[in-house]
Amino acid sequence: MSEETQRNFRSVYYEKVGFRGVEEKKSLEILLKDERWDIEKLCTFCQRFPLPSMYRILVWKVLLGILPPHQETHPVVMVYRREQYKDVHHALEVIRFVNDSSPKIDVFLYMYQLETGKLSRSQMYTLQPQDELFLTIAAAMEEMVDDDVDCYWLIKNFVHHLDTKFRDSQQQLQKGFEHYLNIEDSRLVTHLKACSALDKLPYHLWFRKCFAGCLPPSSLQRVWDKLVSGSCKILVFVAVEILLTFKMKVMALNKADAINDFLGKIPEDNTDPIINKAIDLWHKHCGIPAHSV
Repeated sequence: MSEETQRNFRSVYYEKVGFRGVEEKKSLEILLKDERWDIEKLCTFCQRFPLPSMYRILVWKVLLGILPPHQETHPVVMVYRREQYKDVHHALEVIRFVNDSSPKIDVFLYMYQLETGKLSRSQMYTLQPQDELFLTIAAAMEEMVDDDVDCYWLIKNFVHHLDTKFRDSQQQLQKGFEHYLNIEDSRLVTHLKACSALDKLPYHLWFRKCFAGCLPPSSLQRVWDKLVSGSCKILVFVAVEILLTFKMKVMALNKADAINDFLGKIPEDNTDPIINKAIDLWHKHCGIPAHSV
């Protein structure tokens, strides 16, 4: 039996006995043993499998450019990242923009604004849409990441990643959502149109904020695995699966505002199965990326 055949046999066996992910974890560890990590293979892995929680933050930092692919440089680079974090934080303390009681996500926003030259001279200024987006992403990331330095750099680079790669994708994602929902359940689309709700769904929450503030961290981080590795289309299938999961509730509502309000605050006790089904839907319609170690 060839090595590849043995690997496939073991994968099927592990999944049948309830140890799904054992082979995937081994495959990732093989990738992480290389002196220079193969970014393309890491992205493919993330597209195909959920990242093991013990490696998620590290892989995200590499894919978002916080750390370079050469793993031997990681400790040195993180020293510089920490020093930069401390310098920016100290500068805000000197100009009395922050203190020990300042909310952490507000501190992160001020740091980001200072680094990008957008810090207002007054703390009384009105938050702009990009500030609201940053704070929403920051609040979600803070629940996933314990270390403040890691958290800030991940927020900063993730927001930049969204702005540079997916900023103009919302309209396309909305069209894709309607297309795939119609394939999966045309009656649901007909109902949404009859209620004039299809154009009023929480698309900004889904496709701009990437479900931050909608999904709990355990589910959200699995969606963000796909975003960090380069695919925003997963957002479409999460939205589709939410509609399919709560079909009976949505069909019972006949006002656009009521449907929008419900979908913006879905129950959090059922989201992991939703993400599982959404990923299956994504692979069903878009194919499973090839993966080789």
